[in-house]
This record gives sequence, structure tokens and C-alpha cells, in this order.
Amino acid sequence: MNTLEVERVLVVGSNGLLGQKVAEQLIRGFNYHVTLTSIESAPVRDMPAAPYMQADITNRKTVKDLVGSVNPDVIINCAAMTNVDACETEREIAWKINVGGVEHLIDAARKRPATIIHVSSDYVFDGKNGPYHEEDRPEPLSYYGKSKLASENALRTSDVPYFVARTMVLYGYAEGVKANFALWLVNSLRERQTVRIVDDQIGNPTLVDDLAFGLIRAMEMKRRGIYNIAGKDIVSRFDFAVALAKAFGLDASLIQPIKTAQLNQPAARPLRSGLITLKAEVDLGLKLSGVDQGLALLKSQLVRAGK
Repeated sequence: MNTLEVERVLVVGSNGLLGQKVAEQLIRGFNYHVTLTSIESAPVRDMPAAPYMQADITNRKTVKDLVGSVNPDVIINCAAMTNVDACETEREIAWKINVGGVEHLIDAARKRPATIIHVSSDYVFDGKNGPYHEEDRPEPLSYYGKSKLASENALRTSDVPYFVARTMVLYGYAEGVKANFALWLVNSLRERQTVRIVDDQIGNPTLVDDLAFGLIRAMEMKRRGIYNIAGKDIVSRFDFAVALAKAFGLDASLIQPIKTAQLNQPAARPLRSGLITLKAEVDLGLKLSGVDQGLALLKSQLVRAGK
């Protein structure tokens, strides 16, 4: 494995949870010229080793100019509209970001040419027969899932080299990011709020650090195609919440199990989901965190950050 061949890396969506983790790990590696970009006017965290450029990936010319300026060997796309219910009700915006943005990156990457590393979701499946292999037939239930499948297809049918990582229930800590499921749960239980958590949605809670490492590993090993990268354990959201309460020394009796149908959410959820990660473990040499290991690392990160 020769990491020196990859010199210039553009991290798109660098202000988000995954984008920050990818940037951290790349900068730690010393072998890359890293450029960061997000839609915000300034970076959430100042990383002196990686210049920041503002860009809106829904604007074709902006993306063309950005990629032309950076001239990357690899584009790691961590940008997406991930609020599933918002995607259901704001479909035009969701499509512009999740599909149009990827199409613009493809067009710009083709001229370099550059490899695109992209993140997709278990929501491309209907959750009736999980856990899923990479080759299983996608049947998205929600508009979010449809947009993520369309982004995969845009890459698959392009002439640009690509790597797609399907993941799910991403959790972790980084500065200035919106609360993910685990952080929301920690804060709610610390304030002794009763929380209702579904016990009929099954899947792999995924530590964001593991996904970031997997994306970089795929880049270094020049892997291509679709891979599942998700946590080691397949559990219900309720069981994950109880494990979190235990890991953080919080009161698990505040967690009440409910069914997904009781929430009356705009977007349908895949219930019996989960991703089989054997391909990534073998081809990329990944050792993915289970629930207890991932939560222990999250707790240590929050302690270090004084949270």
C-alpha cells in the first residue's frame, strides 16, 4: 500500500461530523495536501494544515471552479441532507443536495480526473429482509433513501472511479455539529428527561471514527465499488439506548420502548435493517467497533472535550 501516490484530497462537507473526522485523520497522516469545503462561510474548526474554501455543491459552476482550483486526486464527499423527514417534505432541496451535488462533483472530477469517495445509507433498502449484503436489491421506502440510491447510480453509471460506503445510525462527537442520536440521548438523560425510543428498528450503530477510517483506508488501497461500513453489532435502537445509559452511568429507566408507527413520522423507516460488513472487514482490513467499545470511546471523547 503506497499512500504517497495520493497527494491532493478535497473533503466536501468538512464542517459536519463525518467531514471533521475525515479531515482529522487525513491531517494526522502527513501524506496529503488536504483542502476542506462546506457551504458555511467559515470552518467550524480551524485546521491550519488544511485550507478552507466555501462552496455550495448544488451550484455546478461553483463546484467546477472549486475542483479546478484544488485539482484533487481524490474527492471525499461527506455532504448530504440527512434529515429523513425533512427530505420527505422538502424534496426539491433534498434532490439538489443529495443527487445534484454528486452529479456536479462527477462532472468536475471527470476533467481532473479524480476518484470520488461517497457515503450512502441503509435507507436504500426497505428493511424487510435485513441485514443486507452489498449485492441485495435496493428498495427505498423514503425520499431520502431514493435520493441516496440515485446518488449511487449516478456514480455507478459515470466513467469516474468511485467508492461508495453504505452506513447507518452514525454517532460520535465533533465541534459545532448538530446532535446525533447518541449525543441527544446523553443530553436528555443527563437532564433526567423521559425519552421514547423505538424497539422495532434494527441496525448497526456506527461510530463515526470507524467510518472515517474506512473511507481513508479505501482511498489508500484504491478500492472501487459499493461497500457496507457499519458497526459490528446489530441491535434495536432501544437496546442501543439502554447500553448508552449504562456506559454513561445514566438512568435507563427513563427510556421507554415504543413502536415506530406511534411516532407518525412523515418518512417511512426500514425496520429490520442492518448491514453485513464482511466485505469491508476483509478487503479493507477494518476492525469495526461494537456497541460497548464505540460508546466507551464516545464517552472518553466527551470527557476530553469537557462535555
